[in-house]
Amino acid sequence: MAELTTLARPYAKAAFEHAQAHQQLANWSAMLGLAAAVSQDDTMQRVLTAPRLTSTEKATAFIEVCGDKFNAQACNFISVVSENDRLGLLPAIAELFEQYKAEQEKSVDVEVTSAFALSAEQQDKLAKVLSARLSREVRLHVVEDSALIGGVVVRAGDLVIDGSVRGKLAKLAEALKS
Repeated sequence: MAELTTLARPYAKAAFEHAQAHQQLANWSAMLGLAAAVSQDDTMQRVLTAPRLTSTEKATAFIEVCGDKFNAQACNFISVVSENDRLGLLPAIAELFEQYKAEQEKSVDVEVTSAFALSAEQQDKLAKVLSARLSREVRLHVVEDSALIGGVVVRAGDLVIDGSVRGKLAKLAEALKS
């Protein structure tokens, strides 16, 4: 995984810097998201791994599938990525681009897993508290998981706050074992 990130980083950084310079972060985000999805399609995977196709043919096929969703710069980007035989990295490139974009916009996607449904008021209050703690605009994504028994688990990037009953019981069991 770290190797994929290392290989994808220069492409993501170049795409981000270009998009930022031309004030097209949202457009590039959408184009890279589409490119990542297309690259993971089974049929496209067969095209991308076909040894008889040249990198130009692979790029052309990829761009044709995406149609008019790509502008000229995105087509050039796909061609460069294909020339270096890195089309398989498009999901990692898109993910890194989104991280750079979130850093620029001072925002973060937060996944909240709750044992029970959260009301709109609870979600607003949680978003405000997390915004203050993380010093960023927070976009909540709430998921229910009855296996938590009670409480919530909050994931924001590599930060995890486990306030679930199941998590507390696991910590208690670990403390009793040691």
